[in-house]
Amino acid sequence: MSSSPARPTSPSSPAPRAVTVIGLGPMGRALAGAFVAAGVRTTVWNRTPGRDGELVARGALGAATAEEAVAASPLTVVCVVDYDASDAVLRRGPVTAALKGRTLLNLTADTPGRARDTGRWAEEHGIRYLDGAIMTPTPTIGTPQAVFLFSGPEELHHEHRPVLDVLGGTHTHLGEDVGRAAAYDIALLDIFWTAMAGYTHALALAAAEGVSPRELAPFAEGIGAILPPLFREWADDVESGSYSGEGNPLTSAVSSMAHIVHSSEDHGIEAGVMRAAEGLARRTVALGHGADGFSRLAEVLGRR
Repeated sequence: MSSSPARPTSPSSPAPRAVTVIGLGPMGRALAGAFVAAGVRTTVWNRTPGRDGELVARGALGAATAEEAVAASPLTVVCVVDYDASDAVLRRGPVTAALKGRTLLNLTADTPGRARDTGRWAEEHGIRYLDGAIMTPTPTIGTPQAVFLFSGPEELHHEHRPVLDVLGGTHTHLGEDVGRAAAYDIALLDIFWTAMAGYTHALALAAAEGVSPRELAPFAEGIGAILPPLFREWADDVESGSYSGEGNPLTSAVSSMAHIVHSSEDHGIEAGVMRAAEGLARRTVALGHGADGFSRLAEVLGRR
């Protein structure tokens, strides 16, 4: 992998001359706000009129059209709901023409395939393209807690580091493949939303047994603290192919998961997510891996 390590923003980073932000939802406003606060000449545009008022009052320049916004800066940062929305803005004749020779950084969340498709489109139209992912919520933007991932031409990322540094936090370039940042993003969000689904299900199940959410929360935090060491341990298991089940074989895990399903359904609580996980674990046992650890599921899922 061709990558540069994550580096915290330096307060002495030179301020960029100009940047355009397209998309003024919560994250787009946070990005534009950080640029404005750093004294950057910031042009903003949003498909829904009226969202730029607060930013303009703080010193941003409101553009009348997307092509006017793009033409105002050497770097355009796009952050909208998905690539359907970004395509609807960018892949129009006047905007595409205005982007030619300029740099487009797409911080819109979508799939790696969509990122690569946009990279090909950009190359065909003479647009310098970087893709990226924001891994922290809006309040972190402009602070040391922000985390940004980037992929695409490394020299292009290096060229725009002074621009990106004012957004705060750490910035990691993951390689030349423009889809790589989205690949990290989608995998990490898989962890987050699966965990959140599990926690909300646990709150419902506990409540059905007379345990309040506030009573459960401290113990849930204890369960959460077990996970970080397992992330590294299972990553080693999967890379080495060891899949050790010495401490907790899959046969034991299947039994535990079945208890959760049965308890949930006894209370009329839908247990589809856990049923799916239990089904995959039972299939893995049936394939002869009952003595292996839970990490074996990653290998089974990856089989073609």
